[in-house]
Amino acid sequence: MEKFRLVVNEKFNVNLENYHQLWKWSTDNISDFWATVWDYTNIIHSAPYEQVVDSKPMNEIPTWFSGAKLNFAQNLLWCRDKNKTAIISAGEGRSIKKISYHDLYDQVRNMAAAMRRAGVKKNDRISGYISNCPEAVIAMLASASIGAIWSSASPDFGISGVLDRFSQIRPKILFSTNSVIYNGKRIDVLPKLKVIVENLEKESLEKVIVIPFNNSISFDLSSIPLATSWNDFLNNYSVVGSSSDEIDFEQLPFDHPLYILFSSGTTGKPKCLVHRAGGVLIQHKKEHIFHANVSSNDVFFYYTTTGWMMWNWLVSGLATGCAIVLYDGSPFNPSPSILWELNDQIGITVFGVSAKYIQSVQDFNYEPIKHHNLQSLRIILSTGSPLKPESFNFVYDSIKKDVLLGSITGGTDLCSLFAGLNVTLPVYCGEIQSICLGMKIEAWDGEDNPVYAKPADLVCTKPFPCMPIYFYNDDHKNSKYMSAYFSNYPSIWYHGDYVWINPNTGGVVMLGRSDGTLNPGGVRFGSAEIYNIVENFSEIQDSLVVGQKIGDDERVVLFLKMSEGIKFNDDLVLRIRTKIRNQLSPRHVPSFILPIADIPHTVTGKKVEVAVKRIISGEKVAPSSSLVNPESLELYYNIPQLKSKI
Repeated sequence: MEKFRLVVNEKFNVNLENYHQLWKWSTDNISDFWATVWDYTNIIHSAPYEQVVDSKPMNEIPTWFSGAKLNFAQNLLWCRDKNKTAIISAGEGRSIKKISYHDLYDQVRNMAAAMRRAGVKKNDRISGYISNCPEAVIAMLASASIGAIWSSASPDFGISGVLDRFSQIRPKILFSTNSVIYNGKRIDVLPKLKVIVENLEKESLEKVIVIPFNNSISFDLSSIPLATSWNDFLNNYSVVGSSSDEIDFEQLPFDHPLYILFSSGTTGKPKCLVHRAGGVLIQHKKEHIFHANVSSNDVFFYYTTTGWMMWNWLVSGLATGCAIVLYDGSPFNPSPSILWELNDQIGITVFGVSAKYIQSVQDFNYEPIKHHNLQSLRIILSTGSPLKPESFNFVYDSIKKDVLLGSITGGTDLCSLFAGLNVTLPVYCGEIQSICLGMKIEAWDGEDNPVYAKPADLVCTKPFPCMPIYFYNDDHKNSKYMSAYFSNYPSIWYHGDYVWINPNTGGVVMLGRSDGTLNPGGVRFGSAEIYNIVENFSEIQDSLVVGQKIGDDERVVLFLKMSEGIKFNDDLVLRIRTKIRNQLSPRHVPSFILPIADIPHTVTGKKVEVAVKRIISGEKVAPSSSLVNPESLELYYNIPQLKSKI
């Protein structure tokens, strides 16, 4: 980051003295900034760009780096060193295995050649119903080398969840695994795969390639249409007699589609977000190289599945020449120590998890600082939901004192970050360190009204290269796209998060989703304010706070899932009300505090506020396949206490 600041100063004859000045310059000079990132991070390309970005407003989806030709996979496979580790894989029931950059290149080359011989072309969709294994990375890179579009879902998705996604994009090839192990149990994936394939083959599916993820289990593919094993596919479409050791990297425009990710909306079918290859590449390189200072010396881990954008973010780490770590299985089996033991075994330097994971380690009363070396660890990353202030304290008190805790935020919508870690800045409890370079985000309280030290809507007022290029299956007017991001403010990206920006530190506090913002009596505040207080009570395992529509107003309702063995009682309610009133305001105090058997969450650990808000306000809601416990929504219908209009 500091080296880049000095390069900018010299190249543009400016005197930027710190990060905040560098950030302002980067957002005031969008074209100069991204051009400098292109040069500094060594984007591999076969044709130069003619223009960094055109002058179209954001709602017309600007074109980036026009004229440039490149390939995403080529930028991740530039290292061919036999002695340099590219991938370290591990998981439940599996030993640690390493793949060198040399071997990774060879395996991608073989798969790409086989896919080409099987008829895969530019713009074909290739899908993975796949575990977090090396083969997933190999298949994705092979797909990208051809110019096909990759999309993946995790085996923990149910049949309807997979079909809701893949039936919209009609893949030509589907990769899957025979089984997975989670929480000590082997789960057979093939029965679900059979139903999925039977539905997808009616559209465009031509081949199903099954990875023997669990080699100790024999499996029969005869009942699954179009299915063959990974090795048989490579053998049947092998390039016997080929003298080329090189991958045929298709040279494509910067805006060529690379990924289809799916919105994690809590109702309705997921939207299919198509991300451009160049945008993902340059954005991820900026975040990894500048914000996290990742280099070829790092061992980079994120606990994720292939159904979460953090998998895509992790895989891009290969562009730095570092080793990426893939883990598949429960992070708590056989004990909360499992990921920290892995850390000690392989020397992880950048360790990424969800905020919910950190909270869970704390709930287990497990203190890694007492049991593990963690000498190599320099960064802990957290995302998925806002990281509570008490979790900041837990990390520094109970995990490692001299680590950089990087809370990060962005989303599937941009497959990257709006705000996040910064190796040149201090960490303040409860805050994301900084808005990322080149990202002109602000907190708006009404159109063209940026505010500081006040809760407001997160918007982005300047274009950025990782905006989705389009939504798959949208109409010619991009109606779904426009509705998602530009229906609130014309030509300004409205992200749907509620935030607070610190004018003194430049830090960002996430306060929840804007559509879940609480607004009793016209006073708006974020749900995170309530959670930060309520979840300090040991009696409470989980909580959900939402607004219930009452005429033109709304009242705040707080649901509590009690810890095991603890009963809901009036004394607890009184203590919660008192603490909220004293630490926030009387306006924050919920009208109702009620017990509930379960709290709905998405597969990435986010609380599902909007669907519950609609239910208790009188609507019937069809749960999305992105919910990990969709049956829990039934608990929120017809609650007697909420029938009252007073």
